[in-house]
Amino acid sequence: QVQPVESGGGLVQPGGSLRLSCAAPTITFSIYTMGWYRQAPGKQRELVATIARGNVTNYADSVKGRFTISRDNAKNTVYLQMNSLKPEDTAVYYCNAKWPNTRREYWGQGTQVTVST
Repeated sequence: QVQPVESGGGLVQPGGSLRLSCAAPTITFSIYTMGWYRQAPGKQRELVATIARGNVTNYADSVKGRFTISRDNAKNTVYLQMNSLKPEDTAVYYCNAKWPNTRREYWGQGTQVTVST
């Protein structure tokens, strides 16, 4: 069982930056594909970015060039650096840990990111 725990959300002005962190303590952390998803009010949850074993990354088109996902396997932590934030980035951001090629996955509780003046 893995319990991802997110942190780092908050209120930021348009054009600002935030860094989200997700700790997922497990001795097999390096094997998991870690991802960030988000859900805005009235919308479905959507992929933001994933990082697989070997630091293979994937991004939604809407965040390419602005967001960077990274991981520190020694700390069992995945990060999402968000720059040039826009109001449309406002959402609850969820951390996901998925065992490759299986349906085994775990979700964090989410952290709110609000981009507003």
